[in-house]
Amino acid sequence: MKQLALRWPARSIAVGISLLSSMAAAEDKLQLNLRSRTNAGDRVVVVEKNVTWAPKKTALIICDMWDDHWCKSAARRVGEMAGPLNEMVKKARALGMFVIHAPSTCTGFYEGTAARKRAQMARFAATPGPLATSERWGTAWCWTDAKREGVLPIDDSDMGCDCQPEKCKIREAWTRQIGIIEIADEDAVTDNGQETWNLLAGRGIENVILSGVHLNMCVLGRPFAIRQMVRLGKNVALVRDMTDTMYNPERPPGVSHFEGTDLMIEHVEKYWCPSLTSSAITGKPEFRFRNDPRQPRASP
Repeated sequence: MKQLALRWPARSIAVGISLLSSMAAAEDKLQLNLRSRTNAGDRVVVVEKNVTWAPKKTALIICDMWDDHWCKSAARRVGEMAGPLNEMVKKARALGMFVIHAPSTCTGFYEGTAARKRAQMARFAATPGPLATSERWGTAWCWTDAKREGVLPIDDSDMGCDCQPEKCKIREAWTRQIGIIEIADEDAVTDNGQETWNLLAGRGIENVILSGVHLNMCVLGRPFAIRQMVRLGKNVALVRDMTDTMYNPERPPGVSHFEGTDLMIEHVEKYWCPSLTSSAITGKPEFRFRNDPRQPRASP
């Protein structure tokens, strides 16, 4: 008995290969809607731009999501945001993005781990511009740039505790990154500007996405954060629903805590980098704090 050979038409095979290639190409791309602000005469207008980034050329940096904070309200919000942020981290990792955990002043907790060794052993790469050298709160610091951004839109001179009726006493509260956010062996742990640059350069990473706390302080000023990455020429974006501020509504401009955070996001969008929502990575609705009484706002 003769065996029957199955023969697929050459055209069908070609179409199948083309479809598979298209699917693979789609999976290798990160489709982002980036929101920024610019001056148009005497007013500021919102600009939205759709961009495509390659995940393997993109890093997600998690700033100062500590296990505790001297301000009870700040610690509570970090605890609430940590779960959704961890889901974003897992999705980013699965897409091929490089994840850097940056719990400032707590990297010693991770000494000997694969993630910490990866940052320490990364090959040195010269930066295209100077790294911050001024110190604040245990790391190098990029201070507010008066020529570029003026003053911040919220007054955090009291350090921003919004607890009522009694303000919290400032203390050394944190020891590590909050445990809800998982650190995989393929990730890195650092709070150092040179180590961060070495990791990015060694992987050919062009795009940096920042998340974590607090936007008016560490997410802008740390040596791995927005100001430094922008000055070094990276494509930078902020995850605007995965951040928070240290802002006390009793200080100017006298708005609610969450409105104060919105003002800081708008400041970053105008002077430093665009923002996106976690939905672009997770495919899920953006995160909102439970005690934010406002209705979700549509993008302007």
